[in-house]
Amino acid sequence: MSKKAKAGRVAMHDLIKMINKKAGRNVAHDLNGDNPTEVKEWIPTGSLWLDSIICKGKKAGIPTGKITEIAGLESTGKSYMAAQIAANAQKTGKLVVYFDSESAIDPSFLEQAGCDLDSLMYIQASSVEFVLETIEDLLGATEQKLVFIWDSLAFTPAVSDVEGDFNPQSSVATKARILAKAMSKLVIPIADKQAALIVLNQLKTNIPRGPMARQIAMVEPYITPGGKAMHYSYSLRIWLTGRKSKSAAVYDDKGFKIGSEVKVKLKKSRFGTEGRTCAFRILWGTAEVGVQDEESWFDAVKNAPQMTVSGSWYTLTMGDYVKKFQPSKWTKLVKEDQEFRQKVIELIDIQIIQKFVKREGSAANFYDIDDKQAGTKELTNA
Repeated sequence: MSKKAKAGRVAMHDLIKMINKKAGRNVAHDLNGDNPTEVKEWIPTGSLWLDSIICKGKKAGIPTGKITEIAGLESTGKSYMAAQIAANAQKTGKLVVYFDSESAIDPSFLEQAGCDLDSLMYIQASSVEFVLETIEDLLGATEQKLVFIWDSLAFTPAVSDVEGDFNPQSSVATKARILAKAMSKLVIPIADKQAALIVLNQLKTNIPRGPMARQIAMVEPYITPGGKAMHYSYSLRIWLTGRKSKSAAVYDDKGFKIGSEVKVKLKKSRFGTEGRTCAFRILWGTAEVGVQDEESWFDAVKNAPQMTVSGSWYTLTMGDYVKKFQPSKWTKLVKEDQEFRQKVIELIDIQIIQKFVKREGSAANFYDIDDKQAGTKELTNA
């Protein structure tokens, strides 16, 4: 290169300043430094197993600065998981804004999940337009870190739905068009303010038409409302379904229904983990509300080489540490024995996070949960 060409070079730093001056705000960034596309914080979901499969190579959770979908079948615990995420967000000083289109949130339920009602703003989601405009207004009104929970997109009407008739054909695709426009306006402000938008949605049966309909339905049995624009804007899509090989309900020792068995699949992940799965229970019929986190750890690690089984006894061996136990005592042991708990957390990191990064073992261990292996009737809350 000639000396004249070298002399005509402009440092990237100066070019960034020029572009930002033209835009009137910081839109150009050096990705080696602070930038809005980087996830600076992750909000725990309430499930260590789920947190460990969301982002390749680390324990994560719900990403700030991004839009996340939590979609599920009925009674799979979408609102219960959202309540735990809200409680965990509040612990880090964030303001939670809860949009409720179903007028179904019980304050005592939120408190049972760990939420502080003094730092939670509840808003009735009267229309899609109102929710989106309110998010835009709040992002511009405060520098406080915000977490928006929209419960749920599927049930929130458009203004034309509220004011119009009951003919479904009169408002075809109205909501999808509104959301397409809104996402193009909100994605960048959400990233700039390091806010989090968590959209709760419903899984509905996919009924495709045409000669390939049956094959398409077998490959993808579910769809979610909102249109394609939402699919593109989500950085993370968490789908909740029930177990197939057994009842998806959890019962107490007297036969009362107190919770749900939930299978989780990452339908989309911009963090390198799309398609990964895990499973856990969500309790909602007892004083303890939310994900049964420690109980699910057994399913996550029981097939690890460090776990051996002989009859009804398991043995955890981590270096010089050896612990023999029965599965029925797992939850009590992992809560009360701190050394055992720490070793199990280390094993989750090895088995669920590090092995996936290194691509060790069969891919089926990471992408497919066998219902026969993913749960055990021996586990109790003892």
